Amino acid sequence: MEGRVAQVGIALGALGTVLAFMGLFPGVTGIPPTPGIGIVQLLLILAGFTLLIAGAFIYVKYTFYARQPSTLAQQIGLRLSMTGLLFAGFAAMADILGFGSNPRTATSDIYFGPWQAAGLVGGFLIASLGVLLYAISGPPDDDMPPED
Repeated sequence: MEGRVAQVGIALGALGTVLAFMGLFPGVTGIPPTPGIGIVQLLLILAGFTLLIAGAFIYVKYTFYARQPSTLAQQIGLRLSMTGLLFAGFAAMADILGFGSNPRTATSDIYFGPWQAAGLVGGFLIASLGVLLYAISGPPDDDMPPED
C-alpha cells in the first residue's frame, strides 16, 4: 500500500514540474508569449512548485518512514518547507497584492523585478531544504548495533 502512495507522490512531483515549466516557459504550450510576466504565469509557477514539494514529502514519507511517527526534526522540516513556499508566494505576488515597490495601477502593467525573482527562488530553496531535512532526520534504526 505504501508503494502506491509513494507513486502518487512521484506523480504529483512530475505534475508540479510540468506546471512550473509551463509557467516559466509559456511558449512550449503553443501560446504566443507576451512581453513580461502575468498573474497566471506566476500562479502556475507557484502551484507547480507547491505540487513538487508536496509530492516530494509524500514520496519521502511513504518510501522511507511509512509506519513510523514523525520526529520533531521532521516536523520542523515540514514547517520550514511550508514557510518557504509562503515566502515565495508573497515575494512573487508582492506588486499584484499591493505591498511591493511597483504596485499595479490602471496604466501600468505587472513588474516582476530582480528582488521578486530572488525572493521566489529563495523561498523555493528554503522549501527544498525543508524536504531534505525531513528526509535525513528520520527515526534511527533500532536494528543497528551500537557503535563502539
